[in-house]
Amino acid sequence: MQSAGFTSMTEMTEITDMETIPGESNNQLALTTPEPQPIKRRKKKSMVWEYFTIENVSAGCRRAYCKRCKQSFAYSTGSKVAGTSHLKRHIAKGTCRALLRGQGQDNNQFITPYNPKMGGSEPPKRRYRSPSSPFIPFDQDRCRHEIARMIIMHEYPLHIVEHPGFIAFVQNLQPQFDKMSFNTVQGDCVATYLREKQSLMNFIEGIPGRFCLTLDMWSSNQTLGYVFITGHFVDSDWKLHRRVFNVVMEPYPDSHSALSHAIAACLSDWSLEGKLFSLTFNHPLSEAGLENLRPLLCVKNPLILNGQLLIRNCIARTMSSMAKDVLGAGQEIIKKIRDSVKYVKMSESHDDKFIQVKNQLQVPSEKSLFLDNQTQWNTTYQMLAAASELKEVFDCLDTYDPDYKLAPSMEDWKLAETLCSFLKPLFDAASILTTTTLPTVITFFYEVWKIHVDLGRSITCEDPFISNLAKSMQEKIDKYWKDCSLVLAMAVVMDPRFKMKLVEFSFTKIYGEDAPTYIKTVDDGIHELFLEYVALPLPLTPTYAEEVNGANNGKTNESHQGNLLSDHGLADFDVYIMETNSQQMKSELDQYLEESLLPRVQEFDVLGWWKLNKMKYPTLSKMARDILSIPVSAAATESIFDITDKQLDEYRSSLRPETVEALICAKDWLHYGSSDVSNALVRMEF
Repeated sequence: MQSAGFTSMTEMTEITDMETIPGESNNQLALTTPEPQPIKRRKKKSMVWEYFTIENVSAGCRRAYCKRCKQSFAYSTGSKVAGTSHLKRHIAKGTCRALLRGQGQDNNQFITPYNPKMGGSEPPKRRYRSPSSPFIPFDQDRCRHEIARMIIMHEYPLHIVEHPGFIAFVQNLQPQFDKMSFNTVQGDCVATYLREKQSLMNFIEGIPGRFCLTLDMWSSNQTLGYVFITGHFVDSDWKLHRRVFNVVMEPYPDSHSALSHAIAACLSDWSLEGKLFSLTFNHPLSEAGLENLRPLLCVKNPLILNGQLLIRNCIARTMSSMAKDVLGAGQEIIKKIRDSVKYVKMSESHDDKFIQVKNQLQVPSEKSLFLDNQTQWNTTYQMLAAASELKEVFDCLDTYDPDYKLAPSMEDWKLAETLCSFLKPLFDAASILTTTTLPTVITFFYEVWKIHVDLGRSITCEDPFISNLAKSMQEKIDKYWKDCSLVLAMAVVMDPRFKMKLVEFSFTKIYGEDAPTYIKTVDDGIHELFLEYVALPLPLTPTYAEEVNGANNGKTNESHQGNLLSDHGLADFDVYIMETNSQQMKSELDQYLEESLLPRVQEFDVLGWWKLNKMKYPTLSKMARDILSIPVSAAATESIFDITDKQLDEYRSSLRPETVEALICAKDWLHYGSSDVSNALVRMEF
C-alpha cells in the first residue's frame, strides 16, 4: 500500500528521468524510508522547450503547444506524464508545417533515429545543439540538384545512385531522402545542363566580336566518333574565354561529311551563323573533307580574307607528332633508361642506395627520378632529362648494389642527351599552352619560327642520326608553317611591341632572299582584311546596340543647332570631303603601323592595350580582337602532350548521345562558374 502524497520507486525513477519545463521550480520528493532524503529532479536543457510551451487546460491536465503551428499535444494528466518523445517527432520528422516553411531563426537539428537495416556498428549518440544553430529544413529537390552537380563535376557514373553503398550512406545521413533511379538522376543532370546552357547563351549574346571554333574528334570502343567543339571568343571587357559548346556523336567518323555535320549543328545550336572567324582541327583534314566543308561555310558564314584564316591545323598535335618521331628514333635507349629507373623506383632499398651514391658523389642535380607515362611524351622527356643529369650515379650504382646490371653505356647517355635536345624546344613551347590564359597565337609565331630555324641547323649536321631525325621533324613543322604562318604573322602585327618588324626579321631568317615576297603577302593580307572590316562591320550585339541607342537619344535632345549641322544639312559636303581627301587620309591601320613600337616587356596584356585604344582605333580594334582570339591548339589542356588519340570511356559510350553531351558540357561550364541555383528542377522524362 502506498500512502497518499508519495510515489512508488518506479514512478520516482520516471520523474527523475523526466525533462524539466523551463520556469517550473523543482519539487522535493519524499520517499517512504526511515530517513527520507529530499531528491531533486534532474535538470536537462531540452531542445523541445524552445518549440513548445506548457499550458493548463483544466484541473490536473496540461498540454504542450507548438510555438509555430499552435498544434497541441498531451503532456500530463494528473500524475501521468507523457514525456517529450512525441514532441520531438513533431519537430524532427517535419510534420510541423510552419517549421517546414522556414519560419523561426532559432531552430535546432534533431536526432536521426538509428535503423539497423541501414548499416553501422552502433546507434548514433544523442547530440545537443546550441539555440543559435539554425535549423535547415530538408529539401528533396535541392539534394537532387546537388547530387546531379556532384556527378557532373567529378564524372561519377549515373548508376551511383543505385549502388547499395551510396544508398546506405544517404539513408544514414538523411532518412527522409527518397531513393533515386538512374532515369531520375539522368534527367536531373540534363536539367542542370539546360540551365547552364541558357546562362551561357545569355552571356554570348552580348559578345561583340566573332567566334573561333576548335574541333577534336574522339573515338570509342563502339567505332562511334564524338566531335568536341569548343568556342573561343573575347568579351566586351576584352577578356579571352573558351567554352565547350557541343559534343556531337558521329556514327561514321571517317566519312568526309562527319565534321561538316558537327559544325553545322553547332552554328545552328548557338546562333553563330555569320559570326564564325576560324576553325582549328585537332587532326588534319583530307582534301575531300575540306571540299565538303567549304560550301557549308560559304553559306553559313561570310568568308573572311577569302577563307584563308578559316581552316587551320592544331600546333599541339603537330608537336606531339614530332615528339613521337624522336621517341621512335630512340626507343631502344629509352627502354634501357626506363628499366634502370624502374629498378631504382620499384624498391625502397634500391632507392635508398641510389640516394646514398648520389650524396657521396655530390651530384648537384635537384631532379628526381620517376617513371614515365608512355601515352604522354612530356613525361618521357622529363624522365630522360632527370636520368641524364644523374648518369654518374647510375654508372657507379653497381659497386654499391651488385644486383644492378642495367647501366647504360656512355654512348647510350650521349644519345639520350641528343633526344633531349630535340624534345626540349617542343616541351617548352607546348608547356605554354598549359600555363597561360592569354592569347597564344602571338607567342607561337616566335616558338614555331625558333623550332624551324633550329631544325634547319640540325639538318646540316654530319651525324646521320641527327640529320635524318631533323629532316623528318622539319617536314611536319614546314607543313604547319605553310598552312598557318599568315595567321600567326597577322597576330604578331596586332601586338604593338612587334607589328611588322618581327615579321620582317623572322622571314628574313627563314626565307633569305625570298623574304620580301612573303613579307608582302602578310602586309597585303592585313590591309585586305582591314578593308573587309571597314566595309562589312559585324552587326551590333545587344550590348553595343543599347550604347548606340543611348547615344542617339542624347543627340536628339540637342536638336536646336539648325539644319546646317544636322545629318542631312551638309551631306553633299561630306561626300566632297571624302572624295578630295581620300588619298591624303591614312587609315587606322597605317597610322598604327607607323607609330613607334612599345617597349618589349614580359608581362604585357595585349588585349588590355587594345581595350584602352579602342576609341583611337575603332575598326582596327575589332579586327585585333578577332585575330587574337584564334586558338593555336584544339586539344584540351590535359591532352596537350598526348601521343594517342582520345577515346571516350566504355561507360559514357553506353549512354545516350544527348546525355554524354550534357555531362561533358555542363562540367566545363560549372568549372567557370555556375548560374544562379534554383530549387525548382526542370523535369526531364526518359
